[in-house]
Amino acid sequence: MISTPHDVKEYRGHLKKALKNTFLGTTLDNFATSYRASRAKAFEGMDLEGLIQEIAQGKDASIPYLEELFTLFKARAEAAGAKIHVARTATEANEIIASIAKDNGVRKIVKGKSMTAEETFLNTHLEKEGYQVTETDLGEWIIQLRGEGPSHMVMPAIHLSRQQVAELFTKITGAPQDPDDINGMVKVARRELRQAFLEADMGITGANFAIAETGTIGLVTNEGNGRLVTTLPRVHVALVGFDKLIPDLQSALRVLKALPRNATGQAISTYVTWITGANDCAPGPDGRKEMHIVFLDNGRLALARDPVFSQALRCVRCGACANVCPIYKLVGGHNYGHVYIGAIGLILTYFYHGRENARAIVKNCLNCQACKSVCAAGIDLPHLIKEVYRTVLEVEGKKPVKNILLNRALKDRRLFHFLLRRAYLAQKPLAGGGDLIRHLPFFLSREHGFRSLPVVAKTPLRDQWERINPRLPNPRYRVALFGGCVVDFVYPEQALALVKLAREFNVQLEYPMEQTCCGLPAKMMGESETAREVAIQNLKAVDPTEYDYILTLCASCGSHLKENYPRLLAGDPGLQVKVDQLRDKIMDFSSFMQNVLKVSSEKFDGHYRKIAYHSPCHLCRGLNVTQEPRELLKTAGLDYLPAKDEDVCCGFGGSFSVEFPEISAELLKRKLDNVEATGAEVLVTDCPGCVLQLRGGMDKRGAKKIQVKHIAEVVADSLKK
Repeated sequence: MISTPHDVKEYRGHLKKALKNTFLGTTLDNFATSYRASRAKAFEGMDLEGLIQEIAQGKDASIPYLEELFTLFKARAEAAGAKIHVARTATEANEIIASIAKDNGVRKIVKGKSMTAEETFLNTHLEKEGYQVTETDLGEWIIQLRGEGPSHMVMPAIHLSRQQVAELFTKITGAPQDPDDINGMVKVARRELRQAFLEADMGITGANFAIAETGTIGLVTNEGNGRLVTTLPRVHVALVGFDKLIPDLQSALRVLKALPRNATGQAISTYVTWITGANDCAPGPDGRKEMHIVFLDNGRLALARDPVFSQALRCVRCGACANVCPIYKLVGGHNYGHVYIGAIGLILTYFYHGRENARAIVKNCLNCQACKSVCAAGIDLPHLIKEVYRTVLEVEGKKPVKNILLNRALKDRRLFHFLLRRAYLAQKPLAGGGDLIRHLPFFLSREHGFRSLPVVAKTPLRDQWERINPRLPNPRYRVALFGGCVVDFVYPEQALALVKLAREFNVQLEYPMEQTCCGLPAKMMGESETAREVAIQNLKAVDPTEYDYILTLCASCGSHLKENYPRLLAGDPGLQVKVDQLRDKIMDFSSFMQNVLKVSSEKFDGHYRKIAYHSPCHLCRGLNVTQEPRELLKTAGLDYLPAKDEDVCCGFGGSFSVEFPEISAELLKRKLDNVEATGAEVLVTDCPGCVLQLRGGMDKRGAKKIQVKHIAEVVADSLKK
């Protein structure tokens, strides 16, 4: 039985242990790198966004009608000779399958890969009932022999080395196995499993599709074992979640265009098997196979009625959300989920396996949006993860102290800004007169020493604005700057660079003084009501109709305003209009420079030379801005040197880096290692939060330091004198 920590302290202990597993980290990192390339190649020439939208729309059209689809499926499947069962819970599903085995005199069972069977812990139940159960998927068989659960939905044994597998096979067979002889070990597995196939009375599988129109189930596999499980034994049982119901074959074929490509970068899976009813089978009664299909609810039908979480049922189980997750890449699936792993696992655990199993793991999300960007069904995974976190907090009624303090501060803009101003005085003993705090504040443990922290500015941006911002007689554009907390109170120099550029290109900047924090920290900590109140404050402060554009130097602020404000203020007609206007006018710095001002290289002389670039998560995925920053660097005459994994998270994630410093530190280390490998003199990015993380980490690296700057600063410094 899978065990998942129920509190963060114990969970962090598991994470630290996983981080010390260098083989795991190297394997998953190599896989993540190759996966991105193979996925891109597999989808080459296809309208991927259009396909994802079609899959999402098709799933959304079916989800409200799962019970109706089941009724139709049942009628068609029974007419074809199958027997249909409904299990409301995991326990009921296991009992139904055990009773089928008993009724048919079954002793030995072979199984194909099935995450739904993992969900119900079917093997454990059947073995307690005295049945011999053999997993026949190679990866599943290996982890069954080791007494583990899958670490990936598609590649369950990806966490194991060939040496570990060789040791296991040596123990099983009694004969030494050569870890370098992969083909030899595969032959060992085939030999051991062949007898299980021949002796099995029952085969159990899952299903990728349940087609209502014909009563057909569809299975997608890469090994021939799937077909052997469904054909050789005289009894076949398919355990199928209600969410696999779809209306017709066309719906299945649409998903099949994306599923193998998104899972492993293959154009097509090796086997796609369609089964309708009870087929011919010599050992079966009357020469026909005993065919049973058990539909599992286990919360799915209630989930289908939920206006927020129902989209989780779109999942096609490709595992791509784990493939691109920077946290999964460090700690593996056994530490990034319960039964279901990856981003979808952080969501489904709460609904299928309870609050206690979800409590700790659901906090372990950077909100980097990587999972959302590759989801074949267009599920807004980061949003649902935070909604699960919010729900857990509400149900348990025990809010962390930091949440209580944040709510109190953010709801009162004047109090919030007062506290930030006083922070300048409080930090003096720690800063020693410099711009970085190199001695940890008392409330942070030694684990947080992987980066230096910035000092709060003596004079925030808002207090300098009237003095530094000139009035232009005939400006080309009138633009509001949404500063955000970090630019306003920590890095006002980033806004000063913007002012310099605005003056050069005849843009009148305004800084609405009633603006406050964008509210993203509250959203990420599950405090949606506070995030909503802050959104209303900012809408009152920044009227979109008064400006041509609303510019932000913070990708996180821009993404939150554009994506989450409409969600937070949905249902309020008066505010909704303003939200739509705000969303249409929000723009990041690089896009404004390249696409609106269309700056030319004649204005620049390239003050800096070798430049590396870090792409903030909320810029490249939240705002879908990828080329403009790199083009702007070249326009400004800078020598841009591409680095490995430029768009992988730096590990900041706001409060995440405080909650999980060990994960944040490792992501930061890898990021800075990649930057140093370029030979760059300066590292630039578009987000002040990333500047905080990267500059603080670089400071801890000792003598040879690469400067870390906001892209606005290096572009402004590159203007011709």
